[in-house]
Amino acid sequence: MSDLPRKAVTRTARLAALPLGFAGRATWGLGKRIGGKSAEFVARELQERTAEQLFKVLGELKGGAMKFGQALSVFESALPEEIGGPYRAALTKLQEAAPPMPVRTVHGVLEERLGAEWRDLFLEFEDKPAAAASIGQVHRAVWHDGREVAVKVQYPGAGEALLSDLAQLSRFARLLGPLVPGVEVKPLIAELRERVTEELDYALEAKAQQAHAEVFADDPDVVVPAVVHQADQVLVTEWMEGVPLAEVIAEGGQEQRDRAGQLLARFLFSGPARTGLLHADPHPGNFRLLPPDGGDGADDPSGWRLGVLDFGTVDRLPGGFPEMIGTCLRMALAGEAEPVYDLLREEGFVRESVELDPDEVLEYLLPIIEPAGAESFLFTRGWMRTQAARIADPRSSAHQLGRQLNLPPSYLLIHRVTMSTIGVLCQLNATVRMRDELSAWLPGFDLEA
Repeated sequence: MSDLPRKAVTRTARLAALPLGFAGRATWGLGKRIGGKSAEFVARELQERTAEQLFKVLGELKGGAMKFGQALSVFESALPEEIGGPYRAALTKLQEAAPPMPVRTVHGVLEERLGAEWRDLFLEFEDKPAAAASIGQVHRAVWHDGREVAVKVQYPGAGEALLSDLAQLSRFARLLGPLVPGVEVKPLIAELRERVTEELDYALEAKAQQAHAEVFADDPDVVVPAVVHQADQVLVTEWMEGVPLAEVIAEGGQEQRDRAGQLLARFLFSGPARTGLLHADPHPGNFRLLPPDGGDGADDPSGWRLGVLDFGTVDRLPGGFPEMIGTCLRMALAGEAEPVYDLLREEGFVRESVELDPDEVLEYLLPIIEPAGAESFLFTRGWMRTQAARIADPRSSAHQLGRQLNLPPSYLLIHRVTMSTIGVLCQLNATVRMRDELSAWLPGFDLEA
């Protein structure tokens, strides 16, 4: 593959071709139907072709296009099962890999950012990337002191590509919406655009990652690689082995799935309480499952730990999660409709100009927060699809009520991260003791208090 496509006109043309491609395949499908193929067969083939083209383009363009694809990938659990398969396969590929940039480009960035003698910093450096993501790719190497390291190199022109892609994607957000029922695409793209500057700044990422690495240094459940070196467009961290979470989703045993799910929930809620930061990019490509040292632990996943990567996007929560969230959850589970409604109005979730029935608001919330009230809860794609369908169906009372609720800006990222994590738990098909994690880490929630 050539360098990251940088000219806005080139990237825009490729992205703009996506809706036209969708329409073209619909015409192709009609021809198949006329030719005698069953509706079910044609629909399935159409979905496979659509998924393949969509994520091929998003993956090759990297930048904002791939970032958008990764953000969508955690919501595949909400897709109806008859179309979920093709998208699941395409999305999983996007989570873990993308076409690499040429070796000459990698070497050019390293020389420019680390100096002409950059090779002296490493005892070994693998030119073939170990992973490729939306704005950079990772190379395995050995630092000059003998430590195995991951070298993250930012694609030249990544900032320009991110902004250009997301601007173009927002123009046809309406056409992309039906691909993921229950997900509002336009606000998702707008929020991704707001985070562009932070994600391009490897100094900020290094600071966030090192803060996590220090806090979780001796943690029995979570591992965060320490930062070794940072320069503009280059970030060097300790290397971390482990089983990619996407692999656990695809073929892991139930005990592995449950362990991964429990640790994912624990990291989501303990991170802000312990570091004042919320890891805000919870797609499976950013997590590993690590067996205990000295053995593979395959027969007993209870000792496995969760490895966490990529701190390019974080939310700063100095006091941990807002206490309002835990208090509202606790009161809702207790059936306290009026206090819940008053708190939602006070925090701006219900606008002053809107009047709603508190009992109807509680009825809207209870199915969504069901996992918080159970001793343990099995997260499944079926449960996720039911929630998405209930809220997305314009004919449902839940849809009508949901349209009258408001999401204050300060809660936007918290909401997306929480929903994305739940999406991953549903991909894992994991049984999780969510109530335990909320009681331990979420201010205002403790049901025993």
